[in-house]
Amino acid sequence: MGAIVKQEQPTVPAVSESAAIIQVIERAAMNPNVDIDKMERLLQMQERIMERQAKAAYDAAYADMQNDLPEIVERGGIKDRNGNVQSKYALWEDINEAIKPVLAKHGFGISFRTGQHDGRIVVTGVLSHRDGHREETTMELPTDTSGSKNAVQAVGSSTSYGKRYTAQALLNLTSRGEDDDGQAAGAKVITAEQRSELQEIIEKIGGDVATFCQWAKVDSLAAVPSSFFDKAKQALVAKAKQKGIEL
Repeated sequence: MGAIVKQEQPTVPAVSESAAIIQVIERAAMNPNVDIDKMERLLQMQERIMERQAKAAYDAAYADMQNDLPEIVERGGIKDRNGNVQSKYALWEDINEAIKPVLAKHGFGISFRTGQHDGRIVVTGVLSHRDGHREETTMELPTDTSGSKNAVQAVGSSTSYGKRYTAQALLNLTSRGEDDDGQAAGAKVITAEQRSELQEIIEKIGGDVATFCQWAKVDSLAAVPSSFFDKAKQALVAKAKQKGIEL
């Protein structure tokens, strides 16, 4: 008696949630008696599914990209009236050059919208993924009139600052001093708790981080020297009292 041969059934490819909805929509569209409201609900459902899938793809690619993002060398410096460098920061051109190949590798692109509002420069950074999801962050900055800048240079300086700051926020970038070799150099900076404390006060008094950082002559709250913390906090508390805000 011959052996019984078991025939394997061909595997039916799984239909994705999005594809299933598309099939339903296609069938509904071919029906001349289709309920228009039902069709609209199906289209809205498809849109929500596509948005959810795009967000998931963005999150996965973003997580993979983090290990490839480089630490940016700080070649820019903010000087006091005597010409002494008070703090250092990463130049936008250095950031842009370093991140472009990494963004392209993981399917991302970064762009910026700029404008003005109430005499302030507004910069919005937009991080987009090839599957359609995007995240953005906006900051307003006073025009940088430090030094001997003319009007055009002042706008350009503030715009560059905004690009630098929003890109760092969107990508979670870190930077280091040019001669640090990855180690912290110079004055110690404030702790995470102190940074949160300053940010909380700034928000309570209706201020913004960018204006505070320009006043403190630092690139970000994380760069505030620990020796400057008490002075910075006192200034913010004084501002709160002027506005009648209880902290």
